[in-house]
Amino acid sequence: MSAKSILIVEDDTVLSQVMQNSLQKRHYHVVCKSTVAQAKSALENMATENANEERSDNYFHLAIVDLKLAEEHSLALLPVLRQHNPAMKIVMLTGYASIATAVEAVKLGADNYLPKPATVTEILVALEELAPPAGDTSAENESRETLTEDFSPLSARRMEWEHIQRVLHKNDGNISATARELNMHRRTLQRKLQKNPVKE
Repeated sequence: MSAKSILIVEDDTVLSQVMQNSLQKRHYHVVCKSTVAQAKSALENMATENANEERSDNYFHLAIVDLKLAEEHSLALLPVLRQHNPAMKIVMLTGYASIATAVEAVKLGADNYLPKPATVTEILVALEELAPPAGDTSAENESRETLTEDFSPLSARRMEWEHIQRVLHKNDGNISATARELNMHRRTLQRKLQKNPVKE
């Protein structure tokens, strides 16, 4: 059986390389890209090259996608990945966890949604490629704590964060358009987006 192929879409080159090295040691075939356009090209190349080699698996089996790529969001990539391989397992990573984006990511085709930092083991568990260690309920407990934390009554600051995320998504990640709609200075919005979302 040939190694499973994983597409990593991550603009942090150091993190991307660390994930690639770790996954290759686990015998996965890994392709790393840093933009949505590059990821789409990788999907096309995979389909074309493997078809020419008469391979039956001319698709990626798994995908690890960072939500925020430089100045663009990767949510629009999810339906493309799902079209490439309807059975693909997709996990979305983000340093800015938001209820709005988590729900939207799942709607668009993500199988799971993990906040950074996430280890390769945690990612593989989320992709259902690796079972949690027998008798170890820490991952399950952490998951429950995260859900409880994220879906508990929201403070005014957290509600502002969620509202910004909804408007940002509505404007396809366009900072200027979002700032105008929120009647907020662009630099003020950028400062708010650079901060970790409040959790209280």
